[in-house]
Amino acid sequence: MKTQNTKHNGWTNYATWRVNLEMFDGHDSTDGYKVTPEDCENYAQSVLLENETEHGTEGGLVFDYALAFLEDVNWSEIAESINENV
Repeated sequence: MKTQNTKHNGWTNYATWRVNLEMFDGHDSTDGYKVTPEDCENYAQSVLLENETEHGTEGGLVFDYALAFLEDVNWSEIAESINENV
């Protein structure tokens, strides 16, 4: 079940705001490369996977919940925010 999509701090929803804040805040695209929504999603998933592997808890309940949370993120909105300064 998806979480309710209501605006949160100017973002599409809480999930988008929170992931942007925790994983992308302060990141600007470098070298004129525009990131895609897929780039953002892949990066977030890799951060989660790296954390899981680092703690030796791959595939656990928390990881599954984190992946489910990422399903509600508006990746296009995050990519657009990062690309504003390109």
